[in-house]
Amino acid sequence: MADNEESAKGFEFRKFATPRIIGGIAIVLIVLWALSIIFDSSKGPSSQRVAEKPHVTAMETDASHTARQTESTQPTDPSAAATSGEGHRDGTSDAADHETVVAHGTAADQESAGRQDTPAAHDTSEAGTHGTATPETAAVAKTDDSYGATTAHQTAARDAQAPTHGTADQAGEDHDTAGHPLPAAIVDTPVHKPTPKGVAFVEAVIKPLSDELEARWWGWRPNDLIDLTDNVNNFQMGVLEVTRRTTVALAERISRTGTNDAYDENLEQAMNWFMVKSTSYWFPSAESKYREGLEELAAYLEKLRGGKATFYTRTDNLIPLLATFRNLLGSCDENLVKQVNEDGTKVSHFAVDDYFFYTQGVASSMATVLEAVHHDFLLTLESRNGTELLHHAIVSCRRAAEIDPWIILDRDLNSVFANHRANMAAPISHAQFYIGQLIKTLST
Repeated sequence: MADNEESAKGFEFRKFATPRIIGGIAIVLIVLWALSIIFDSSKGPSSQRVAEKPHVTAMETDASHTARQTESTQPTDPSAAATSGEGHRDGTSDAADHETVVAHGTAADQESAGRQDTPAAHDTSEAGTHGTATPETAAVAKTDDSYGATTAHQTAARDAQAPTHGTADQAGEDHDTAGHPLPAAIVDTPVHKPTPKGVAFVEAVIKPLSDELEARWWGWRPNDLIDLTDNVNNFQMGVLEVTRRTTVALAERISRTGTNDAYDENLEQAMNWFMVKSTSYWFPSAESKYREGLEELAAYLEKLRGGKATFYTRTDNLIPLLATFRNLLGSCDENLVKQVNEDGTKVSHFAVDDYFFYTQGVASSMATVLEAVHHDFLLTLESRNGTELLHHAIVSCRRAAEIDPWIILDRDLNSVFANHRANMAAPISHAQFYIGQLIKTLST
């Protein structure tokens, strides 16, 4: 009875232990197999790199040895050398199928390039034609097929298709001085041409009057039947006066080489249209003719951009315009400081604001034109040391244009209240002075 129980217990133990032992053995085998794979994969690249280094060294040694051998065994007969070169290009020599001519580069360069490209080479027939091959011009190296060896005739064909440095290859691809393709961002960058002289000047002449006609609410006002905004009216007439005088100087002086040069047709028409009276309401209306004048200036501007019109930046062209501006500023300054009119009557309070806003319109538009003069006549101004004088004149005009009180007062100069005419006269007289000094500087 006891034996049966022991045998039963032994059977149960074997039944329990057998599958677990087998499973444990299988797991151990799988782990060992996985470790061997991991070990082999981690060992492979390093061993490959170690194996490559002797190959490179042997390759270099083989190349120098073969070069010396080729130099000693080079045929002296030119016809035989030529025949040997032709046979090498035709692929008739089995030994040449595994040789390439190295024109430049080293084995280290080939290793860094991953053996994907072989350097360009001269044809073997060149060495045959010249009699002997020198180490400076070529070195023969045996390369393995696994490293992308090329035959001599393939290398020569690639040399024939190689692009010239700094030019475009047959595929239309631009290269730098080293022969490498240029980035597309550099190749496709547009070349910006310099703006022709006079473009900034003509744009500055157009802008002030165009703003008054198109951007100003209610447009041109001096010819309105019902005059309710005399301040704006006088400001616009000041802008018009500067536009007139600048256009005359442009048509008569700046666009012509001398008195025998013909007038530009567009400038002549613009000069005439701007002379229409500012209060003309009908037949013709002032604003319609002023718009036509601006269109003529725009046509001249397009001709300048297309190189079909002339614009001269000499001092004798600029001085008449500056003299005109100085005279206009002198007239404004007189109206700002005078206390009595020419007939002996006191200046009316209603005329005070007219003088003020007219001068403000002159200063605003004149500053715009003078800034364009600084742009287009810069070389002329710098040659006579006149840039600083022009800068002071522009600053004075801008300062006068920025004076904008709510109510124009004309109190006594000793009063605690403002005299806005006198406040405006200060920067205007400064602008007049600096323009006068600039004229003297340019005249010397």
